[in-house]
Amino acid sequence: MKRNIGVIISWLSIVLNIVLFAIKLWVGLLYNSVALIADAWHTLTDSVSSFAVLIGIKISDKPADEEHPFGHGRAELVSTIFVGFLLALVGVNFTYESFIKLRDHQESQYGMWAIIVTVISLVVKEIMAQYSIIFGKKINSKSLVADGWHHRSDAFSSLIILVGLFLGKYFWWMDGVLGLIVSALIFYTTYSILKEAFSLFLGEKIDDDLKESILQIGKYNFEYPLEAHHFLLHQYGNHAELTFHIYLPGDMSLNEASKVAMDYQKLIRDEHNIGVTIHIDSLEK
Repeated sequence: MKRNIGVIISWLSIVLNIVLFAIKLWVGLLYNSVALIADAWHTLTDSVSSFAVLIGIKISDKPADEEHPFGHGRAELVSTIFVGFLLALVGVNFTYESFIKLRDHQESQYGMWAIIVTVISLVVKEIMAQYSIIFGKKINSKSLVADGWHHRSDAFSSLIILVGLFLGKYFWWMDGVLGLIVSALIFYTTYSILKEAFSLFLGEKIDDDLKESILQIGKYNFEYPLEAHHFLLHQYGNHAELTFHIYLPGDMSLNEASKVAMDYQKLIRDEHNIGVTIHIDSLEK
């Protein structure tokens, strides 16, 4: 059910972004504004990224199979990285366009339609950002959260452009500078999205709160000082696999040691809903 919410939000995002793109592009061409046109294409990339998120969610929901024993969860990371690189391309293009406009001393005169469309875009994009980020966190979808920040970057760029619309008549360079600011926002969003996605791909250390919880479970449910150590956590989208070591007395029977490990694994799975594999080390050295 939760994943279905992600699909619905993605489809809604695609439709709304295409409508906003068409309106913003029309206004940008009407006033010959590189900033408004850049903002329009930024909005269109939201549709493409939402479609990528949609594909990522669909693939990540596929069950594990022989070739992918840990499932397909990392498909969402792939779609997240795609969103990041798409944003980077948009930023590069409009940085170039803005420099050209400043170099040639081109100015733009804005009218009422530019203000109306920009206000509508700002409000709609922030609402979309809120829903994507909130529900993305609820269903543990990194790509949906990334898409939400993509929406928010578009809302920020619309806000900046809105301020510039009121100042444009006083400064000829306003449109070119706004284009550069929008590009900078796009690059910052790109950096944030790719940093998190690549970090997950490379592997991150176990969260301190999760580690402490596991240690407490071992402390209060077993008579032996298990001293859990050497934690390794592997993220597969909405599925995680945890491995770590425990100490048990060297004279303990194999059956007893296996029972302790299996009981510990079950307690952790029930508490945190993650896959667990425990390696047993002997206290005798």
